[in-house]
Amino acid sequence: MHVEEIMNRNVITLQPNDTISKAHQVLVENKIRHIPIVDDDFFVVGIVSDRDVRDALPSKLSNEKTTNILDREIATIMSSPVLTAHPLDFVEEVARIFYDQEIACLPVISNEKLVGVITEKDLLYTLIQLTGTHVQGSHIEVKVPHKPGILPEVASVFGKRKVNISSVLVYPYRNDPQYKILVFRAQTMNPLPIIRDLREAGYELMWPNNIPEPRV
Repeated sequence: MHVEEIMNRNVITLQPNDTISKAHQVLVENKIRHIPIVDDDFFVVGIVSDRDVRDALPSKLSNEKTTNILDREIATIMSSPVLTAHPLDFVEEVARIFYDQEIACLPVISNEKLVGVITEKDLLYTLIQLTGTHVQGSHIEVKVPHKPGILPEVASVFGKRKVNISSVLVYPYRNDPQYKILVFRAQTMNPLPIIRDLREAGYELMWPNNIPEPRV
């Protein structure tokens, strides 16, 4: 999945010479947390967050007036230079940037101009879509050997029961490279037949693991 599929194209922007007061107003009125700062050619020159605005305000112990602070230009508090993404970047790669850099928003740039933004909320929503948790169904985790062909082998058990798979995720098994955990989201409210089939085929279930073995 590419960034362009989940980014917000309706971006609210300000310019470096706009005031901190205006930034605060835009953040509050639009219920957003970040504002890309652009020049006349729509090149991104900085970014301002609600935290930047809060941090700019004087403390109660300061003698400086709040009105003086709010009249300053955004350029005095914006973060620059700015990390950016491209519309054709993969979402999972961008998610790694969010994690490594501890950020919550990335402007999306194409031909050096701003075309959208992607936020941590967009990434969380995408995770919900990818894991299939927005679709009613059952969650099944299977421990398998880490070898070629194991995924279609296990998935065939679902196919024999005519059960659709909403999503499949692959996780490492603790620190053991010889095994993986396959996480299936299946479109059924009665997973018992599949669970029995998986156990009869010799697979170890990590979840659910509290359902009795089938009676002989």
